[in-house]
Parts: sequence; structure tokens; C-alpha cells
Amino acid sequence: MFTTIKSFLNDESGATAIEYGLIAALISVAAIAALSAMGDELSAMFTFVETKLKGARTP
Repeated sequence: MFTTIKSFLNDESGATAIEYGLIAALISVAAIAALSAMGDELSAMFTFVETKLKGARTP
């Protein structure tokens, strides 16, 4: 019984998969935070371009 528990505690076969999952989650959170921060500025830029294009004279 104790050997089974000891071998279970020493088994590190799933540790790599968990580490990759945590890294992927961290990258996702960073990407979402960056896009959220830039979202307002990007929206304002598109609105500015739209306004300028609507007011432009066409030949």
C-alpha cells in the first residue's frame, strides 16, 4: 500500500502537460489584457479614419 502511494507521489509524467497548460493560460491572459488596452485606441483610430473618408471630396 505504501509503495503504491510513494510511487504515485514520485510520478511526474503529467507535470510537463500541466506546465504547458499554465504557460498557454498565461499567454492567453496577457494577449487578452493587451488587446483590451488597445481596443479603445484602435476603435478611435478607425472612427477618425471613417470621419475623414466621409468628408473627403471624390473626383
